[in-house]
Amino acid sequence: MGLARRWGKGWRVFRQARMIARAMESRRHPILAHIIPIRRCNLSCGYCNEYDKVSQPVPTEVMARRIDLLAALRTEIITFSGGEPLLHPELDELIRRIRKHGRIATLITNGYLLSVERIRQLNRAGLEHLQISIDNVQPDEVSKKSLKVLDKKLEWLAEYAAFDVSINSVVGAGVKHPEDALTITRRALELGFDTTVGTIHDHQGQLKPLPDADRAVYEQIQRERKPGMFAFAYDNLFQKNLAAGLANEWKCRAGSRYLYVCEDGLVHYCSQQRGYPAIPLEKYGAEELEREYWTKKACAPFCTVSCVHRVAMIDLMRDEPRRALGEFYPAGMPAPIRMLSELFLPAESGKPQGRAAKFMAGAVKKVLGIR
Repeated sequence: MGLARRWGKGWRVFRQARMIARAMESRRHPILAHIIPIRRCNLSCGYCNEYDKVSQPVPTEVMARRIDLLAALRTEIITFSGGEPLLHPELDELIRRIRKHGRIATLITNGYLLSVERIRQLNRAGLEHLQISIDNVQPDEVSKKSLKVLDKKLEWLAEYAAFDVSINSVVGAGVKHPEDALTITRRALELGFDTTVGTIHDHQGQLKPLPDADRAVYEQIQRERKPGMFAFAYDNLFQKNLAAGLANEWKCRAGSRYLYVCEDGLVHYCSQQRGYPAIPLEKYGAEELEREYWTKKACAPFCTVSCVHRVAMIDLMRDEPRRALGEFYPAGMPAPIRMLSELFLPAESGKPQGRAAKFMAGAVKKVLGIR
């Protein structure tokens, strides 16, 4: 890990912990919003339905207003997606706008436009997390997001980025060389990045079951990638079923805890369900958040949209903490999670909490700014 990233890591971890604590305290605000500053992309990946080749950037003052509206809803994380968000000429100013509101600013990019100076500009703007999805080792007619093209960019990120970096690889039907995902994961780990692995979905975000070769690669990646505690829990709760082609039983909170704001300023469930509910952001408020929190989504059982899954995990933890912990960590809780559960959850025995535990729980809540 580069020195610049090491220096800021502790503060970012604290901000993320505070975000989760606030999300656990109240369900009446969005946890994550994806916002589109430009629909145009500099690539034309064959599987992608989230770009065009003609759109102009959303005017900066319009984007700033949307960021203000998301902050007014108390949205915790605001992520720029696309299209290719680095094509927006005032992206750095928009990142600063998010940070001015005290929100977490993140970016999803194909990485092509990164340079050493561009990385330094993102550092100065206050970006906190960047994700790149790499589809293959060698570019092909379906995707140019290849390790061969992007490896130098990854080296620059490892050396110069002051923000966290996550590299996503993909497996599933339509991937020519599933073993590429393992090569990409290993390279990301070598450079000190977080890693995720996704499953290919159709144009409605629905599952395509993994062929046997892809399943074997997926399982090998899971053995090697050493996911963090939250990612490990996600793998247990969602990814194992998806890899096996099985439905997940869960409550989708899209339109409430997760918002997708398109370039026209309309709020949708997610990138794969655009058109629902399609309400202008300036008209979106407490009533809409409450309604969509409880709305059952027919697409949920075979959904592969991981960001919506991860948001739902926080609400499961808040509503049914012991059940959630059992599903997240079936082989036993990691020590930090066990310690926190002892601090904040009533003892299974019914025994009252001791004075020392009460004092420690109060101190932690005060630090995180929750009641």
